[in-house]
Amino acid sequence: MLEQIFTLTFFTAFLTATVRMAIPLLYAGLGEVFLERTGILNIGMEGVMLGGAFFSFAGAYYSNNLFIGLLCGMLGGFMVSAIHGFLTIKLGQNQSVSGIALNIFMLGVTSFLYKLMASESYQQIPTLSTIKIPVLSEIPLIGNALFNQDLLTYVLYLLIIAAVIFYKRTAHGLAFTAIGENPRAADAAGIPVYKYQWIAIAVNGMLGGIGGATLVLVQLGKFSENMISGRGYIVLAAVILGRYTPIGMFGAALIFGGANALQIRLQAMGVALPSQALAMLPYVITLIALLLSARKKSEPESLGVPYIRGSR
Repeated sequence: MLEQIFTLTFFTAFLTATVRMAIPLLYAGLGEVFLERTGILNIGMEGVMLGGAFFSFAGAYYSNNLFIGLLCGMLGGFMVSAIHGFLTIKLGQNQSVSGIALNIFMLGVTSFLYKLMASESYQQIPTLSTIKIPVLSEIPLIGNALFNQDLLTYVLYLLIIAAVIFYKRTAHGLAFTAIGENPRAADAAGIPVYKYQWIAIAVNGMLGGIGGATLVLVQLGKFSENMISGRGYIVLAAVILGRYTPIGMFGAALIFGGANALQIRLQAMGVALPSQALAMLPYVITLIALLLSARKKSEPESLGVPYIRGSR
C-alpha cells in the first residue's frame, strides 16, 4: 500500500514538473511553428527567449507589476525577432547565419545590461501564483499536473487549440502554409507574402518572449546570465520532431520537459551518477529524437530559403 502511494506521489510530482519545464519550450515552439510554416527559419530562438527573459525581469522589477513585466518580455522578444526579419525578409540574408548572430549578440547585450542593474543590489521579484481548477485538478495522476498551474499555462492550452483550428479551418492558415511551401506561387495567387511573413515574425517574437518570460515571472523570480541554457535549440528540435504542427510540437516539448524533470528528480533522489551526466539527459534525448525522426521529411519546401520577388 505504501509503495503504491509513493509511486502515485512520485509520478504526480514528475508529471507536474514535466508540464512546468515544458511551458517555456511550448510558448517558443508555437511561435517557431508559426514562423517556419511561412518558410523562415529562426535559429535565434535562444536570443529571442533571452531577450524576453531579461526585459520581463527589468520591466517587472522597475514597475513592481508582473503584467507590465510580461508585456516588456513580449516586446523584448519581438525586437529580437524583428532584427531577424529585417535581415532575412528585407535584405534576403542567410537565415541560419542571422539566427546564430542574434544568439551571440543577445547573450552579450543582456549580460551587459544585467550587470548595470546588478550594481544596485541583488534583485528578486515575486512570481505568478498557481490557480487550482476545482474538480479537474482532482483527476488522478494528471489533474495536478495540468490543472494546478499558473495563468500563463492555461492561456497556452487555449493558444494550442486556437493554432490547430487556425491551420486546419481558416483560409489565412492555409495561406501561411502555402507561403512556406511555395512563396512564388502564393504571391502569384494574390497572397501578400511579405506581409504574412512579417506577421509571423511578430508572433514568433512575442511568443518566444513569453517563453523566456515564464522562466522569470513563473519559475525563478530572477534573471541570470545565459539563463536560457540551450532551451532555444531544444525548441527547434521540438518543432522538427513535432513535424511542424502545433499538436506535434506540444507532444515533443512534453518529452523534452519530462527529460529535464527526470534529471532533476534523479539528482534529488541521490542516484549514483555524476550530476553532469544527469544534466546531459535532456540534450541526449533531443539528439535521439532527432535521429529517430531523420527519415521523416515534413518541413515546408521553402524553409530557410529567402523569398525575393522577381528573382528566380
